[in-house]
Amino acid sequence: MGGSIVFFSSSSAQAQQLLAIWEGFECRVRTCHCLALFFRSKSRFLSAFISVSFMNNQKQQKPTLTGQRFKTRKRDEKERFDPTQFQESIVQGLNQTGTDLEAVAKFLDASGGKLDYRRYAETLFDILVAGGMLAPGGTLSDDLTRTEYCLFTASEDLETMQAYAQVFNKLIRRYKYLEKGFEEEIKKLLLFLKGFTESERNKLAMLAGILLANGNISASILNSLFNENLVKEGVSAAFAVKLFKSWINEKDINSVAASLRKVGMDNRLMELFPANKRSCEYFSKYFTDAGLKELSDFARNQQSIGARKELQKEVQELMSRGETLKDIIAYVREEMKKTGISEQTMIGIVWTSVMSSVEWNKKEELVTEQAIKLLKQYSPLLKAFTSQGLSELTLLLKIQEYCYDNIHFMKAFQKIVVLLYKADVLSEEVILKWYTEGHVAKGKSVFLEQMKKFVEWLKNAEEESESEEEEAD
Repeated sequence: MGGSIVFFSSSSAQAQQLLAIWEGFECRVRTCHCLALFFRSKSRFLSAFISVSFMNNQKQQKPTLTGQRFKTRKRDEKERFDPTQFQESIVQGLNQTGTDLEAVAKFLDASGGKLDYRRYAETLFDILVAGGMLAPGGTLSDDLTRTEYCLFTASEDLETMQAYAQVFNKLIRRYKYLEKGFEEEIKKLLLFLKGFTESERNKLAMLAGILLANGNISASILNSLFNENLVKEGVSAAFAVKLFKSWINEKDINSVAASLRKVGMDNRLMELFPANKRSCEYFSKYFTDAGLKELSDFARNQQSIGARKELQKEVQELMSRGETLKDIIAYVREEMKKTGISEQTMIGIVWTSVMSSVEWNKKEELVTEQAIKLLKQYSPLLKAFTSQGLSELTLLLKIQEYCYDNIHFMKAFQKIVVLLYKADVLSEEVILKWYTEGHVAKGKSVFLEQMKKFVEWLKNAEEESESEEEEAD
Protein backbone atom coordinates (compact mmCIF):
# COMPACT_ATOMS: atom_id res chain seq x y z
CA MET A 1 0.00 0.00 0.00
CA GLY A 2 2.85 2.38 0.72
CA GLY A 3 4.63 1.81 -2.68
CA SER A 4 4.15 4.04 -5.72
CA ILE A 5 2.20 2.96 -8.80
CA VAL A 6 4.26 2.73 -12.04
CA PHE A 7 2.80 2.54 -15.62
CA PHE A 8 4.72 0.95 -18.48
CA SER A 9 2.39 1.62 -21.40
CA SER A 10 0.60 4.62 -22.86
CA SER A 11 -1.98 2.80 -25.01
CA SER A 12 -5.71 3.45 -24.50
CA ALA A 13 -6.33 -0.18 -23.37
CA GLN A 14 -3.76 0.14 -20.65
CA ALA A 15 -5.32 3.40 -19.52
CA GLN A 16 -8.62 1.61 -19.12
CA GLN A 17 -6.92 -1.09 -17.05
CA LEU A 18 -5.37 1.56 -14.85
CA LEU A 19 -8.78 3.03 -14.18
CA ALA A 20 -10.15 -0.37 -13.18
CA ILE A 21 -7.20 -1.01 -10.85
CA TRP A 22 -7.67 2.40 -9.33
CA GLU A 23 -11.34 1.78 -8.60
CA GLY A 24 -10.45 -1.42 -6.71
CA PHE A 25 -7.67 0.35 -4.93
CA GLU A 26 -9.93 3.23 -3.99
CA CYS A 27 -12.43 0.87 -2.41
CA ARG A 28 -9.74 -0.76 -0.37
CA VAL A 29 -8.50 2.63 0.80
CA ARG A 30 -11.96 3.64 1.90
CA THR A 31 -12.31 0.35 3.79
CA CYS A 32 -9.07 0.91 5.55
CA HIS A 33 -9.89 4.60 6.20
CA CYS A 34 -6.43 5.54 5.00
CA LEU A 35 -7.39 8.94 3.71
CA ALA A 36 -3.88 10.33 3.61
CA LEU A 37 -2.67 7.47 1.43
CA PHE A 38 -5.77 7.80 -0.71
CA PHE A 39 -5.14 11.41 -1.65
CA ARG A 40 -1.41 10.91 -2.17
CA SER A 41 -1.95 7.86 -4.37
CA LYS A 42 -4.78 9.55 -6.31
CA SER A 43 -2.51 12.48 -7.10
CA ARG A 44 0.16 10.12 -8.53
CA PHE A 45 -2.45 8.30 -10.52
CA LEU A 46 -3.85 11.47 -12.12
CA SER A 47 -0.33 12.60 -13.06
CA ALA A 48 0.33 9.27 -14.72
CA PHE A 49 -3.02 9.36 -16.51
CA ILE A 50 -2.42 12.86 -17.91
CA SER A 51 1.04 11.75 -19.08
CA VAL A 52 -0.48 8.74 -20.86
CA SER A 53 -3.10 10.91 -22.59
CA PHE A 54 -0.53 13.52 -23.68
CA MET A 55 1.83 10.93 -25.17
CA ASN A 56 -1.06 9.34 -27.00
CA ASN A 57 -2.09 12.65 -28.57
CA GLN A 58 1.50 13.35 -29.62
CA LYS A 59 1.37 10.47 -32.10
CA GLN A 60 1.45 11.81 -35.68
CA GLN A 61 -1.57 11.13 -37.81
CA LYS A 62 -0.81 9.11 -40.90
CA PRO A 63 -1.65 10.91 -44.19
CA THR A 64 -4.70 9.70 -45.99
CA LEU A 65 -5.51 9.93 -49.70
CA THR A 66 -8.84 11.63 -50.19
CA GLY A 67 -8.96 11.09 -53.95
CA GLN A 68 -9.92 14.74 -54.63
CA ARG A 69 -9.20 15.91 -58.18
CA PHE A 70 -8.65 19.58 -59.14
CA LYS A 71 -10.03 20.75 -62.44
CA THR A 72 -7.57 22.68 -64.65
CA ARG A 73 -8.98 25.89 -66.05
CA LYS A 74 -9.07 26.07 -69.79
CA ARG A 75 -7.32 29.42 -69.84
CA ASP A 76 -4.39 27.94 -67.85
CA GLU A 77 -3.73 25.26 -70.44
CA LYS A 78 -0.78 26.19 -72.68
CA GLU A 79 -1.82 26.35 -76.29
CA ARG A 80 0.41 24.46 -78.68
CA PHE A 81 2.32 26.72 -81.09
CA ASP A 82 0.98 25.93 -84.55
CA PRO A 83 1.25 28.72 -87.14
CA THR A 84 -0.13 26.60 -90.00
CA GLN A 85 -3.75 27.64 -89.59
CA PHE A 86 -2.69 31.26 -89.00
CA GLN A 87 -0.67 31.24 -92.22
CA GLU A 88 -3.56 29.78 -94.21
CA SER A 89 -5.88 32.53 -92.96
CA ILE A 90 -3.44 35.33 -93.87
CA VAL A 91 -2.52 33.82 -97.24
CA GLN A 92 -6.18 33.34 -98.16
CA GLY A 93 -6.94 36.96 -97.28
CA LEU A 94 -3.97 38.30 -99.27
CA ASN A 95 -4.92 36.20 -102.29
CA GLN A 96 -8.41 37.68 -102.18
CA THR A 97 -7.23 41.30 -101.92
CA GLY A 98 -4.54 40.87 -104.60
CA THR A 99 -2.34 43.86 -105.49
CA ASP A 100 -4.65 46.47 -103.97
CA LEU A 101 -2.47 47.58 -101.03
CA GLU A 102 -5.24 49.71 -99.57
CA ALA A 103 -7.42 46.62 -99.39
CA VAL A 104 -4.47 44.68 -97.91
CA ALA A 105 -4.13 47.27 -95.14
CA LYS A 106 -7.86 47.04 -94.33
CA PHE A 107 -7.75 43.24 -94.33
CA LEU A 108 -4.80 43.20 -91.92
CA ASP A 109 -6.50 45.74 -89.69
CA ALA A 110 -9.70 43.67 -89.47
CA SER A 111 -7.88 40.33 -89.07
CA GLY A 112 -6.04 41.55 -85.98
CA GLY A 113 -9.26 41.24 -84.00
CA LYS A 114 -9.70 37.57 -84.95
CA LEU A 115 -6.17 36.23 -85.33
CA ASP A 116 -3.42 36.09 -82.72
CA TYR A 117 -0.97 38.65 -84.13
CA ARG A 118 0.96 38.80 -80.89
CA ARG A 119 1.70 35.04 -80.91
CA TYR A 120 2.35 34.72 -84.63
CA ALA A 121 4.03 38.08 -85.39
CA GLU A 122 7.07 36.49 -87.05
CA THR A 123 4.87 34.36 -89.30
CA LEU A 124 2.79 37.42 -90.23
CA PHE A 125 5.81 39.49 -91.28
CA ASP A 126 7.43 36.56 -93.10
CA ILE A 127 4.28 36.24 -95.24
CA LEU A 128 4.00 39.96 -95.96
CA VAL A 129 7.66 40.14 -97.03
CA ALA A 130 8.36 36.75 -98.65
CA GLY A 131 4.92 35.20 -99.22
CA GLY A 132 5.26 32.45 -96.62
CA MET A 133 7.16 31.29 -93.57
CA LEU A 134 10.94 31.46 -93.90
CA ALA A 135 13.20 28.61 -92.86
CA PRO A 136 16.68 29.39 -91.42
CA GLY A 137 18.83 30.89 -94.18
CA GLY A 138 15.94 32.63 -95.90
CA THR A 139 14.35 29.85 -97.95
CA LEU A 140 10.55 29.41 -98.03
CA SER A 141 9.01 26.41 -96.29
CA ASP A 142 7.79 24.03 -99.05
CA ASP A 143 5.03 22.27 -97.14
CA LEU A 144 2.83 25.32 -96.50
CA THR A 145 0.58 27.48 -98.66
CA ARG A 146 2.04 30.74 -99.99
CA THR A 147 0.87 33.96 -101.56
CA GLU A 148 2.20 35.73 -104.60
CA TYR A 149 1.08 39.08 -103.19
CA CYS A 150 4.03 40.14 -101.03
CA LEU A 151 7.00 42.52 -101.01
CA PHE A 152 9.37 40.16 -102.84
CA THR A 153 7.01 39.74 -105.82
CA ALA A 154 6.18 43.46 -106.10
CA SER A 155 7.66 45.87 -108.64
CA GLU A 156 11.21 46.99 -107.90
CA ASP A 157 10.66 50.74 -107.77
CA LEU A 158 10.67 53.36 -105.03
CA GLU A 159 7.00 54.28 -105.38
CA THR A 160 5.84 50.69 -104.83
CA MET A 161 8.17 50.32 -101.85
CA GLN A 162 6.74 53.52 -100.35
CA ALA A 163 3.25 52.01 -100.68
CA TYR A 164 4.38 48.82 -98.92
CA ALA A 165 5.99 50.93 -96.19
CA GLN A 166 2.57 52.50 -95.61
CA VAL A 167 1.00 49.04 -95.18
CA PHE A 168 3.52 48.16 -92.46
CA ASN A 169 3.20 51.60 -90.89
CA LYS A 170 -0.61 51.36 -90.63
CA LEU A 171 -0.44 47.83 -89.24
CA ILE A 172 2.05 48.75 -86.50
CA ARG A 173 0.22 51.94 -85.60
CA ARG A 174 -2.99 49.93 -85.20
CA TYR A 175 -1.33 47.12 -83.23
CA LYS A 176 1.41 48.87 -81.27
CA TYR A 177 2.65 45.64 -79.69
CA LEU A 178 3.93 44.54 -83.12
CA GLU A 179 6.56 47.31 -83.17
CA LYS A 180 9.30 45.33 -81.43
CA GLY A 181 8.52 42.15 -83.35
CA PHE A 182 8.73 44.03 -86.65
CA GLU A 183 12.17 45.42 -85.83
CA GLU A 184 13.37 41.94 -84.88
CA GLU A 185 11.97 40.66 -88.19
CA ILE A 186 13.99 43.21 -90.17
CA LYS A 187 17.16 42.26 -88.29
CA LYS A 188 16.51 38.60 -89.10
CA LEU A 189 15.84 39.33 -92.77
CA LEU A 190 19.15 41.21 -93.06
CA LEU A 191 20.98 38.15 -91.75
CA PHE A 192 19.20 36.07 -94.43
CA LEU A 193 20.29 38.35 -97.32
CA LYS A 194 22.44 35.68 -98.98
CA GLY A 195 19.36 33.48 -99.28
CA PHE A 196 17.47 36.11 -101.32
CA THR A 197 17.82 37.09 -104.98
CA GLU A 198 19.44 40.43 -105.89
CA SER A 199 16.03 41.88 -106.75
CA GLU A 200 14.58 40.75 -103.40
CA ARG A 201 17.53 42.31 -101.58
CA ASN A 202 17.05 45.59 -103.45
CA LYS A 203 13.36 45.75 -102.52
CA LEU A 204 14.10 45.00 -98.88
CA ALA A 205 16.86 47.67 -98.86
CA MET A 206 14.54 50.32 -100.30
CA LEU A 207 11.80 49.41 -97.82
CA ALA A 208 14.24 49.54 -94.89
CA GLY A 209 15.56 52.94 -96.01
CA ILE A 210 12.02 54.38 -96.14
CA LEU A 211 11.12 52.92 -92.75
CA LEU A 212 14.34 54.32 -91.22
CA ALA A 213 13.68 57.76 -92.68
CA ASN A 214 10.19 57.84 -91.16
CA GLY A 215 11.31 56.52 -87.76
CA ASN A 216 9.35 53.25 -88.02
CA ILE A 217 12.46 51.26 -87.10
CA SER A 218 15.73 52.08 -85.34
CA ALA A 219 19.09 52.38 -87.09
CA SER A 220 20.31 49.64 -84.72
CA ILE A 221 18.97 47.13 -87.30
CA LEU A 222 22.11 47.92 -89.34
CA ASN A 223 24.12 45.86 -86.88
CA SER A 224 22.99 42.82 -88.85
CA LEU A 225 24.88 44.12 -91.90
CA PHE A 226 28.18 43.79 -90.05
CA ASN A 227 27.86 40.00 -90.16
CA GLU A 228 31.23 38.66 -91.31
CA ASN A 229 29.86 36.45 -94.11
CA LEU A 230 27.75 39.27 -95.58
CA VAL A 231 30.64 41.73 -95.40
CA LYS A 232 33.15 39.31 -96.93
CA GLU A 233 31.03 38.65 -100.02
CA GLY A 234 30.18 42.32 -100.60
CA VAL A 235 26.49 41.81 -99.84
CA SER A 236 26.45 44.33 -96.97
CA ALA A 237 27.98 47.22 -98.96
CA ALA A 238 25.69 46.67 -101.97
CA PHE A 239 22.63 46.50 -99.71
CA ALA A 240 23.74 49.67 -97.89
CA VAL A 241 23.90 51.61 -101.17
CA LYS A 242 20.22 50.92 -101.94
CA LEU A 243 19.20 51.49 -98.33
CA PHE A 244 20.93 54.87 -97.94
CA LYS A 245 19.74 56.07 -101.33
CA SER A 246 16.10 55.52 -100.42
CA TRP A 247 16.70 56.97 -96.93
CA ILE A 248 18.28 60.18 -98.27
CA ASN A 249 15.63 60.40 -101.00
CA GLU A 250 12.93 60.26 -98.31
CA LYS A 251 14.65 62.75 -95.96
CA ASP A 252 18.28 63.98 -96.17
CA ILE A 253 21.81 63.25 -94.97
CA ASN A 254 21.12 65.12 -91.69
CA SER A 255 18.39 62.59 -90.89
CA VAL A 256 20.86 59.77 -91.56
CA ALA A 257 23.55 61.38 -89.41
CA ALA A 258 21.20 62.04 -86.48
CA SER A 259 19.82 58.47 -86.50
CA LEU A 260 23.27 56.89 -86.71
CA ARG A 261 24.61 59.04 -83.87
CA LYS A 262 21.61 58.17 -81.71
CA VAL A 263 22.54 54.48 -81.72
CA GLY A 264 26.33 55.01 -81.77
CA MET A 265 26.82 53.81 -85.35
CA ASP A 266 28.12 57.04 -86.90
CA ASN A 267 31.71 55.73 -86.72
CA ARG A 268 30.99 52.14 -87.79
CA LEU A 269 30.15 52.50 -91.49
CA MET A 270 33.66 51.37 -92.47
CA GLU A 271 32.72 47.94 -91.10
CA LEU A 272 30.56 47.40 -94.19
CA PHE A 273 33.82 46.46 -95.93
CA PRO A 274 36.37 43.67 -95.25
CA ALA A 275 39.34 44.64 -93.06
CA ASN A 276 41.71 44.95 -96.04
CA LYS A 277 39.41 47.55 -97.68
CA ARG A 278 38.44 49.43 -94.52
CA SER A 279 39.89 52.86 -95.36
CA CYS A 280 38.42 56.31 -95.80
CA GLU A 281 39.67 56.44 -99.40
CA TYR A 282 38.03 53.14 -100.40
CA PHE A 283 34.79 54.02 -98.63
CA SER A 284 34.70 57.44 -100.26
CA LYS A 285 35.28 56.08 -103.77
CA TYR A 286 32.76 53.23 -103.39
CA PHE A 287 29.86 55.40 -102.26
CA THR A 288 30.75 58.40 -104.46
CA ASP A 289 30.76 56.13 -107.53
CA ALA A 290 27.36 54.80 -106.39
CA GLY A 291 25.95 58.35 -106.30
CA LEU A 292 26.18 58.82 -102.54
CA LYS A 293 28.79 61.57 -102.18
CA GLU A 294 26.88 62.99 -99.19
CA LEU A 295 27.37 59.75 -97.30
CA SER A 296 31.01 59.66 -98.33
CA ASP A 297 31.58 63.19 -97.00
CA PHE A 298 29.76 62.32 -93.77
CA ALA A 299 31.99 59.29 -93.20
CA ARG A 300 35.13 61.31 -93.92
CA ASN A 301 34.02 63.97 -91.44
CA GLN A 302 33.29 61.33 -88.81
CA GLN A 303 36.73 59.84 -89.25
CA SER A 304 38.24 63.30 -88.86
CA ILE A 305 36.27 63.83 -85.63
CA GLY A 306 37.49 60.47 -84.36
CA ALA A 307 41.08 61.39 -85.21
CA ARG A 308 40.73 64.73 -83.40
CA LYS A 309 39.41 63.01 -80.27
CA GLU A 310 42.33 60.60 -80.30
CA LEU A 311 44.78 63.48 -80.76
CA GLN A 312 43.24 65.35 -77.84
CA LYS A 313 43.62 62.29 -75.60
CA GLU A 314 47.26 61.92 -76.67
CA VAL A 315 48.07 65.59 -75.93
CA GLN A 316 46.48 65.22 -72.49
CA GLU A 317 48.55 62.09 -71.92
CA LEU A 318 51.76 63.97 -72.82
CA MET A 319 50.83 66.69 -70.32
CA SER A 320 50.07 64.20 -67.56
CA ARG A 321 53.46 62.53 -68.13
CA GLY A 322 55.18 65.89 -67.68
CA GLU A 323 56.62 66.08 -71.21
CA THR A 324 58.29 69.38 -72.09
CA LEU A 325 56.31 72.01 -74.01
CA LYS A 326 58.88 71.77 -76.79
CA ASP A 327 58.21 68.05 -77.25
CA ILE A 328 54.42 68.51 -77.09
CA ILE A 329 54.55 71.29 -79.72
CA ALA A 330 56.72 69.13 -82.01
CA TYR A 331 54.32 66.18 -81.65
CA VAL A 332 51.23 68.30 -82.41
CA ARG A 333 52.85 69.87 -85.49
CA GLU A 334 53.77 66.42 -86.79
CA GLU A 335 50.16 65.27 -86.35
CA MET A 336 48.93 68.34 -88.20
CA LYS A 337 51.02 67.32 -91.21
CA LYS A 338 49.85 63.70 -91.10
CA THR A 339 46.14 64.39 -90.73
CA GLY A 340 45.86 67.67 -92.64
CA ILE A 341 44.21 69.37 -89.66
CA SER A 342 44.19 73.17 -89.97
CA GLU A 343 45.67 75.49 -87.34
CA GLN A 344 42.14 76.76 -86.50
CA THR A 345 41.01 73.25 -85.72
CA MET A 346 44.21 72.42 -83.85
CA ILE A 347 44.01 75.41 -81.48
CA GLY A 348 40.56 74.18 -80.43
CA ILE A 349 42.02 70.72 -79.69
CA VAL A 350 44.96 72.21 -77.74
CA TRP A 351 42.66 74.47 -75.68
CA THR A 352 40.38 71.55 -74.78
CA SER A 353 43.40 69.39 -73.91
CA VAL A 354 44.83 72.05 -71.58
CA MET A 355 41.51 72.71 -69.82
CA SER A 356 40.87 68.98 -69.42
CA SER A 357 44.29 68.25 -67.94
CA VAL A 358 43.34 69.20 -64.35
CA GLU A 359 40.48 68.67 -61.93
CA TRP A 360 38.92 72.06 -61.28
CA ASN A 361 38.07 73.47 -57.87
CA LYS A 362 34.32 73.82 -57.34
CA LYS A 363 34.62 77.19 -55.61
CA GLU A 364 34.29 80.12 -58.00
CA GLU A 365 36.79 82.34 -56.18
CA LEU A 366 39.46 79.62 -56.33
CA VAL A 367 38.86 78.32 -59.86
CA THR A 368 39.93 81.65 -61.45
CA GLU A 369 43.25 81.56 -59.63
CA GLN A 370 43.71 77.92 -60.65
CA ALA A 371 42.93 78.71 -64.32
CA ILE A 372 45.35 81.64 -64.44
CA LYS A 373 48.14 79.52 -63.00
CA LEU A 374 47.51 76.70 -65.53
CA LEU A 375 47.26 79.01 -68.57
CA LYS A 376 50.48 80.82 -67.60
CA GLN A 377 52.22 77.45 -67.75
CA TYR A 378 50.74 76.46 -71.13
CA SER A 379 50.58 79.86 -72.84
CA PRO A 380 53.62 78.98 -75.04
CA LEU A 381 51.72 75.91 -76.28
CA LEU A 382 48.69 78.05 -77.18
CA LYS A 383 50.92 80.67 -78.81
CA ALA A 384 52.52 78.02 -81.06
CA PHE A 385 49.15 77.42 -82.77
CA THR A 386 47.82 80.99 -83.04
CA SER A 387 50.12 82.32 -85.73
CA GLN A 388 47.09 83.51 -87.76
CA GLY A 389 44.41 86.04 -86.83
CA LEU A 390 41.70 83.48 -87.58
CA SER A 391 43.30 81.02 -85.16
CA GLU A 392 43.38 83.71 -82.45
CA LEU A 393 39.68 84.46 -82.98
CA THR A 394 38.91 80.73 -82.89
CA LEU A 395 40.68 80.46 -79.54
CA LEU A 396 38.85 83.50 -78.15
CA LEU A 397 35.51 82.01 -79.16
CA LYS A 398 36.50 78.71 -77.54
CA ILE A 399 37.28 80.59 -74.31
CA GLN A 400 33.89 82.34 -74.47
CA GLU A 401 32.02 79.07 -74.98
CA TYR A 402 34.01 77.30 -72.27
CA CYS A 403 33.36 79.99 -69.66
CA TYR A 404 29.67 80.02 -70.53
CA ASP A 405 29.28 76.22 -70.43
CA ASN A 406 31.18 75.97 -67.10
CA ILE A 407 29.36 78.32 -64.75
CA HIS A 408 32.27 78.62 -62.28
CA PHE A 409 34.31 80.30 -65.05
CA MET A 410 31.75 83.04 -65.85
CA LYS A 411 33.69 85.68 -63.86
CA ALA A 412 37.08 84.40 -65.04
CA PHE A 413 36.65 85.29 -68.73
CA GLN A 414 38.16 88.78 -68.64
CA LYS A 415 41.17 87.71 -66.55
CA ILE A 416 41.91 84.80 -68.94
CA VAL A 417 41.76 87.09 -71.99
CA VAL A 418 44.02 89.71 -70.38
CA LEU A 419 46.53 87.01 -69.39
CA LEU A 420 46.69 85.65 -72.95
CA TYR A 421 46.98 89.20 -74.32
CA LYS A 422 50.01 89.85 -72.09
CA ALA A 423 51.49 86.46 -73.14
CA ASP A 424 51.20 87.50 -76.84
CA VAL A 425 48.72 84.69 -77.54
CA LEU A 426 45.86 87.12 -78.39
CA SER A 427 46.45 90.40 -80.21
CA GLU A 428 44.57 93.64 -79.55
CA GLU A 429 43.19 93.61 -83.11
CA VAL A 430 41.54 90.23 -82.58
CA ILE A 431 40.17 91.21 -79.16
CA LEU A 432 38.63 94.39 -80.62
CA LYS A 433 37.18 92.42 -83.56
CA TRP A 434 35.68 89.89 -81.15
CA TYR A 435 34.20 92.71 -79.05
CA THR A 436 32.55 94.55 -81.94
CA GLU A 437 31.36 91.72 -84.17
CA GLY A 438 33.15 88.40 -83.72
CA HIS A 439 31.55 87.15 -80.49
CA VAL A 440 28.88 84.46 -80.28
CA ALA A 441 25.58 84.61 -78.39
CA LYS A 442 26.64 82.46 -75.42
CA GLY A 443 26.97 84.78 -72.40
CA LYS A 444 27.37 87.73 -74.75
CA SER A 445 26.01 90.47 -72.43
CA VAL A 446 28.00 89.23 -69.41
CA PHE A 447 31.30 88.89 -71.25
CA LEU A 448 31.02 92.17 -73.18
CA GLU A 449 30.36 93.98 -69.90
CA GLN A 450 33.43 92.33 -68.34
CA MET A 451 35.60 93.36 -71.29
CA LYS A 452 34.28 96.93 -71.57
CA LYS A 453 37.02 98.70 -69.55
CA PHE A 454 39.83 96.62 -71.06
CA VAL A 455 38.58 97.30 -74.59
CA GLU A 456 38.41 101.06 -73.82
CA TRP A 457 41.98 100.86 -72.54
CA LEU A 458 43.05 99.09 -75.75
CA LYS A 459 41.38 101.74 -77.90
CA ASN A 460 42.99 104.57 -75.97
CA ALA A 461 46.35 102.86 -76.14
CA GLU A 462 45.92 102.44 -79.88
CA GLU A 463 45.00 106.11 -80.31
CA GLU A 464 47.98 107.24 -78.22
CA SER A 465 50.26 105.02 -80.27
CA GLU A 466 48.92 106.50 -83.50
CA SER A 467 49.41 110.05 -82.12
CA GLU A 468 52.98 109.28 -81.14
CA GLU A 469 53.68 107.89 -84.62
CA GLU A 470 52.23 111.04 -86.24
CA GLU A 471 54.37 113.31 -84.00
CA ALA A 472 57.44 111.26 -84.87
CA ASP A 473 56.70 111.73 -88.58
